[in-house]
Amino acid sequence: MRLRFPMKSAVLAFVVFLVFIPQFSVGIRMIPGRIAAVSTTVGNGFDLGSFVEAPEYRNGKECVSQSSNRENFVSSCDASLVHVAMTLDSEYLRGSIAAVHSMLRHASCPENVFFHLIAAEFDPASPRVLSQLVRSTFPSLNFKVYIFREDTVINFISSSIRQALENPLNYARNYLGDILDPCVDRVIYLDSDIIVVDDITKLWNTSLTESRIIGAPEYCHANFTKYFTSGFWSDPALPGFFSGRKPCYFNTGVMVMDLVRWREGNYREKLETWMQIQKKKRIYDLGSLPPFLLVFAGNVEAIDHRWNQHGLGGDNVRGSCRSLHKGPVSLLHWSGKGKPWVRLDEKRPCPLDHLWEPYDLYEHKIERAKDQSLFGFSSLSELTEDSSFL
Repeated sequence: MRLRFPMKSAVLAFVVFLVFIPQFSVGIRMIPGRIAAVSTTVGNGFDLGSFVEAPEYRNGKECVSQSSNRENFVSSCDASLVHVAMTLDSEYLRGSIAAVHSMLRHASCPENVFFHLIAAEFDPASPRVLSQLVRSTFPSLNFKVYIFREDTVINFISSSIRQALENPLNYARNYLGDILDPCVDRVIYLDSDIIVVDDITKLWNTSLTESRIIGAPEYCHANFTKYFTSGFWSDPALPGFFSGRKPCYFNTGVMVMDLVRWREGNYREKLETWMQIQKKKRIYDLGSLPPFLLVFAGNVEAIDHRWNQHGLGGDNVRGSCRSLHKGPVSLLHWSGKGKPWVRLDEKRPCPLDHLWEPYDLYEHKIERAKDQSLFGFSSLSELTEDSSFL
């Protein structure tokens, strides 16, 4: 995607367009939330900060309400819902809140989205506290919080090029088939450093053909060999595991997953096997990604790239500012070292960090929210040459 005028002006106009135009999800009724903050300080003095209550996003008349015949109870087992799984922890809480907010704002039927939130057992904020904060921020949200026992995976984790990649919660996606209720047959897994600017139902409707287990945007132009060490490629046996496949890189921060096939195929154990090999012989430098490449690359349902504009956090060592890839955008992903909320707070944001900012419900955004009506915008044709990005 090429912006026609200077980046700063384009980003501001793009932000305004994404946030303040109500008609691109016609099923939504939006009831403004209270400008009131919820602050949570846990017992050990760790302050989670304060969050503004989100607007209440309700289904419009075009939607079939999932709760109309259930006395407002929505089951996590309801297969007619859009099921989204994300992690929830004190370090990335602000990102998770913004991600949920973006999905609700752009969903055609927000009440039909169910969030499966996975919290670490020994996080500085307990799963109970995190659950209370989510409920306070999104009073009508359909969600369930699961507890992830870090000792499940801690002995499988090896050192990575960045310490953050060693967080046990990064590996929760490996255990979704075990963590989520057995009745959950299918789920979208999303990282916490994303925002969605399109209807999440479109991603949910991805078909997994030929008995594929997962779907994700693939990047076959990437140098696949760099995701593994020279010791891997020089091993007489290991490269042979890609025999018969044409492996392509894919980012595990956005995946559509068939949990029935996942459980039947014992894919958790297959991932753990590669992690055990890594402990004995270093075959990669990144964290939770390479085992997924080893198990699935070459057998992934290819999803349009618009659903993972990744790498916006910069590289994994230095961090840097990145621009959008060419083409339409439905999901922006700040994978890499830099996170938008950190850079914004430090007053050294990258230009694209301003695309994340409107979804931030952190308390210090209250004054900005009051001033939303002061913004104006130009036509979409003035923002981009490709009007299909929404």
